[in-house]
Amino acid sequence: MTETLTQPTIIKADQQTADPTESFAIDVLVGMQATPKRLSSVYFYDEKGSQLFEEICDLDEYYLTRKETEILQRSAAEIIENLPINAHLVELGSGSSRKTRILLEAAMSRFDETQYSPIDISSEILESSAKDLKQHYPELKIEAIVGRYEFGLKQILQANGSSNCIMWLGSSIGNLTRKEAADFLRNIRQNIHGDDCLLLGMDLRKDADILEPAYDDKKGVTAAFNLNLLDRINGELGGQFKLDDFRHKAIYNVEEGRIEMYLVSEKDHEVHIDHFDKTIRFKENENILTEYSYKYSQSEIVDLAEASGFYLDKQWLDDSGWFSLNCFKP
Repeated sequence: MTETLTQPTIIKADQQTADPTESFAIDVLVGMQATPKRLSSVYFYDEKGSQLFEEICDLDEYYLTRKETEILQRSAAEIIENLPINAHLVELGSGSSRKTRILLEAAMSRFDETQYSPIDISSEILESSAKDLKQHYPELKIEAIVGRYEFGLKQILQANGSSNCIMWLGSSIGNLTRKEAADFLRNIRQNIHGDDCLLLGMDLRKDADILEPAYDDKKGVTAAFNLNLLDRINGELGGQFKLDDFRHKAIYNVEEGRIEMYLVSEKDHEVHIDHFDKTIRFKENENILTEYSYKYSQSEIVDLAEASGFYLDKQWLDDSGWFSLNCFKP
């Protein structure tokens, strides 16, 4: 993994694990038979979904990307200085790696060599971003991994002998419940060394009038992103969903401290899915839960670190105090 590469190495999970279409089908079937119905946010990010999310990041209402970028532009050098020399940068859910470039440039300025391993479920956007990064930064060593986080981390942590900084930017940890987040980070803790660390983007609790528009924008891009889940079922599993029969809904649950995203059935109707030859019945105003996005208070960030075997070493905030980057260390 340390040799000079003229092209980024791309490792695909589907070359070594179960058929991803079948995994998708099983998860959809289980979700459609659950009460209430649900679809995993993992499946937002096919090629079209990833492109729509890039549009979301540029929306006026979606403050998260701007606030995190503000932190990175101001503090990237300090963040990198907080890492061991020549730390291997591993990113979960890298997408286009737009924000990550700020950290990569800081790392290349400080380290003799910089290794970067982005992990993302979208093959198309990952391959495109890895090649673009290699073109702009020829000295950067890139090994990109297509697949779920667990697969990518296993590949990297087993093969790599250097110190690692596992980066999970963009508040994606908020898609897990608080227990799931602690369990996931605890699993990482059990598989890393004492000088490794986590860099976590975490959105902070704030008023609903700021949060809800960020997940239900005026242009309808987030609605299209949500509805694309049904389009994906149609294309990959032979679903017969009509997108006009559903609407997007996003609400802030103050007590739980989370945004909840739903697809809401506009009427009583049935939808057949050819792949598993099942007909799914929907009632008018019935919800399909598609995403939670948990927001954190300062005490909840500290509690999460401690519950997963880490401690909060350093934290960086934007000027408004809306978003945080957190360095967790064992």
